[in-house]
Amino acid sequence: MSNSLYDTDFAAWTAEQARLLRDGRLADLDIANVAEEIESMGRREQDELTNRLAILLTHLLKWHFQSDWQSVSWILAIAEQRRQVARNMRKSPSLKPLLPEMMADAYGDALIAARRQTGLPKTAFPSACPWTFDDAMTGEPTD
Repeated sequence: MSNSLYDTDFAAWTAEQARLLRDGRLADLDIANVAEEIESMGRREQDELTNRLAILLTHLLKWHFQSDWQSVSWILAIAEQRRQVARNMRKSPSLKPLLPEMMADAYGDALIAARRQTGLPKTAFPSACPWTFDDAMTGEPTD
């Protein structure tokens, strides 16, 4: 079992690695763990975007398949998620080529959430995402 600072006090480890970087002491860096943490940060950005897309798609499913319940609140929830997704895309435009895969992943989560929130059966919703990324970001509803 490793007893490095990385394993015992992550906050102290990050402060130390930042100090070493700023001081130009590259040979003293914990290279393997620094590289892993940098990759992990990128995965978190992708996970955050996928989560935002799932929330957006959940609201769009409810909007389209529970139309009797449409309200300004739903319009605003959709607008909010679109802004969050757009913000994430501005911060990480390199994720654009991954959008088809992310939309498919997000749609699976959205189906579960929409079924839980609406009480509608699985058969009430399309089995595959009915929207492209651009459609989900720009189609109705608007306020």
